[in-house]
Amino acid sequence: MYNGKSVAFHTLGCKLNFSETSTIARLFQEKGFVKKEFSQPADVYVINTCSVTENADKECRTIVKGALARNPEAFIAVVGCYAQLKPGEISNIPGVDVVLGATEKFKLLNYINLSSKSEHAVIHNCEISEADFFVDAYSVGDRTRSFLKVQDGCDYSCTFCTIPLARGKSRSDTIENVITNANTIAAAGVKEIVLTGVNIGDFGYGRDIDGDAKKRKTYTFLDLIKELDQVTGIERFRISSIEPNLLKDEIIEFVAYSNRFVPHFHIPLQSGSNDVLKQMKRRYQKELYEERVSKIKELMPECCIGVDVIVGFPGETEERFLETYDFLNCLDISYLHVFTYSERDNTEAITMDGAVPMAERKRRNKMLRILSAKKLRAFYESQRAKELSVIFEHENKNGFMYGFTQNYVKVKYPFNEKICNERIDVIVGDFDEDGSMTCVVKEHLLA
Repeated sequence: MYNGKSVAFHTLGCKLNFSETSTIARLFQEKGFVKKEFSQPADVYVINTCSVTENADKECRTIVKGALARNPEAFIAVVGCYAQLKPGEISNIPGVDVVLGATEKFKLLNYINLSSKSEHAVIHNCEISEADFFVDAYSVGDRTRSFLKVQDGCDYSCTFCTIPLARGKSRSDTIENVITNANTIAAAGVKEIVLTGVNIGDFGYGRDIDGDAKKRKTYTFLDLIKELDQVTGIERFRISSIEPNLLKDEIIEFVAYSNRFVPHFHIPLQSGSNDVLKQMKRRYQKELYEERVSKIKELMPECCIGVDVIVGFPGETEERFLETYDFLNCLDISYLHVFTYSERDNTEAITMDGAVPMAERKRRNKMLRILSAKKLRAFYESQRAKELSVIFEHENKNGFMYGFTQNYVKVKYPFNEKICNERIDVIVGDFDEDGSMTCVVKEHLLA
């Protein structure tokens, strides 16, 4: 029906969004669409949005405008988290044809109309309580790594967060289906899988796959990773962001002794002040976070640990910010993802007293980004002269190829097609000006 028609995708936000975009793309290709780069002219442009992105409306307008410049008659679909939260705002963007929320994005093909542009965007947006079923997703073909969705939604009520409003309650895939998808990914030649979700540590505790909140699963995230560890064909499994209160000692211990789960954790902190954590309604205090880091480093001294942190939350005084800074400075972590707090409609935090001026939020953000650069440099330098394994990506960037070691050190090497997408042992060299480490590949591997 659509043979010869083309489609292009643009994804904003997290690894979960990338897994879902890739799945939607496969549905289009199954119907005869040719997938193109978003920078090329196409018949259909799909924009998968994020609720965390600041200035989402402005960003979405810019992306739509660029797509229409390449093909003024293109069908423009905007889907995802921001489309669920602010469908009216998106529908007012000139050129948008359809806006699809949380439950409808995987049904996008049902709404495609290539005969003519719509005068007004059509909105298909459910009540978020109706997003009570799980749709599996994974990426293949876009990267050396595959993002595999195992969980969706969140039952937490953090006062700054809109994700439960955009994705609904926590629900999980079955272990059996996750294993099936992992085997499919392995058969496609992918060597590394990154497990993704909104709150993956909650895997197995959310609503059942049929949406019945009364049915509680008996399996856990630990059960899942134990089963995945048996999948053949996958060299590495990497756990994406996991809440500190759900990162149990048993999970850390399993990863430490696994041959496939790599020593890399990304653990949201958000604040190093217990007062601010309480205001955020986080489910732990900084002492627990410190215990988790200590446990990881005790068992995996070379482990890479990434941290999410928010600056400028209401009530974050200078004293509380410095408490966060000092806590992070003393913590044995590898890098930070720093977010500047921004007000979000329909969140509890937007009504709180103690708003921090935007200029001060930006100053604090800069301080932590500088600290992050120092932490990352120190971690990378600690890996100098060590033998690590790396999977190089296919892309040739100015004569070099890049990849990540098992503990997430980015390394570079002169491009060599023979070792793309292969697990290769290297000796880590010096820190390079582009933020990666040089490396030496053993000669016999290049023969």
